[in-house]
Amino acid sequence: MRMFLALFLLLALTTSSNATYCLCKDGTEDNALQASIDYVCGKLDCNPIRDKGACYQPDTIKSHCDWAVNSYFQSQAQAPGSCVFTGTATTSQNPPSNLVTGCVYPSSPSSPGCSPSTNGASSLVISPAFAICLSTLAFLM
Repeated sequence: MRMFLALFLLLALTTSSNATYCLCKDGTEDNALQASIDYVCGKLDCNPIRDKGACYQPDTIKSHCDWAVNSYFQSQAQAPGSCVFTGTATTSQNPPSNLVTGCVYPSSPSSPGCSPSTNGASSLVISPAFAICLSTLAFLM
């Protein structure tokens, strides 16, 4: 039984899922991007895109909009319609190309689980849930 659980956890740790991001469309007017940011920041914590936040750089309205709409999209478990923002956003399989180290950019809904996440800048962010999963796996072996 212990071996079965260990194999199950190992499979859960190594199985990758299709990343889906919500990004603001290129060429959208700044006032529309700002309206999307304002909507999201009225509902979620937007400290990462505020001055001195981990995702403040690059300091462009498009970059801040990308982070905001993606955070909302993931908080809504990628529900249909949660990446529309009156036509200013769309889904993508690729993260924005201008991510900086330290900015966490989720590609799947935020939920407890056994998978690490990357921030798109080739660094790994270890969540407490992932650390617990690793500890459990080590204990079972």
